Amino acid sequence: MSEFDLSQLLQRFDFLTERESADHVAFNCPSNQLLKFCQILKDEYEFNLLLDVTAIDWDVATPRFTGVYHFYSTTKCTYLRVASDCEDNVRPSLPSLTSIYDAANWHERETYDLMGIHYEGHPNLKRILMWDSYPYHPLRKDFPLAGIETPLPAEDVAERTNTKVVAAPMMGGPFVSSGDGKMSQTEPSALDQSWNEQKSKNS
Repeated sequence: MSEFDLSQLLQRFDFLTERESADHVAFNCPSNQLLKFCQILKDEYEFNLLLDVTAIDWDVATPRFTGVYHFYSTTKCTYLRVASDCEDNVRPSLPSLTSIYDAANWHERETYDLMGIHYEGHPNLKRILMWDSYPYHPLRKDFPLAGIETPLPAEDVAERTNTKVVAAPMMGGPFVSSGDGKMSQTEPSALDQSWNEQKSKNS
């Protein structure tokens, strides 16, 4: 998007603020204006693809959660990023974009599943990776890096097999951050674990 287009959007929509970005043009948009803005982005500015929906957990900041949307215009060959803060830290929510972009359906379900963002107006907001009764949102900052052992969803199977969903190892597992030093030192969230790199997990 050109500088002219950027300034045009900022002039037209006084609720937008420019967002710092190292690659694409990015805006902050209040959640109560998000549906209106995204509809205009698609209809008038030809951002006809919603590429991704994700979220940021700022942990101790307020607002704690920010929804992030990545758009693309196939006619202008231009990317655009839009961020919108969730007003409630306890039950974070944003309006669903499924009425504008079909692609929002599964993207929003995944973000709900892993981050706990509720998308108001979604036609079928349920988990897409974890099972329905799973009690956690595993990409939140307060979810321990070592994971949490959780009974299998089928109680009869769990009872017969004495099987649990076993957490991934902190080193070499899917949620690894810095490779410098011990995980319990580089990630404070790992401190509350009953096991770490030097203490074996009880089987």
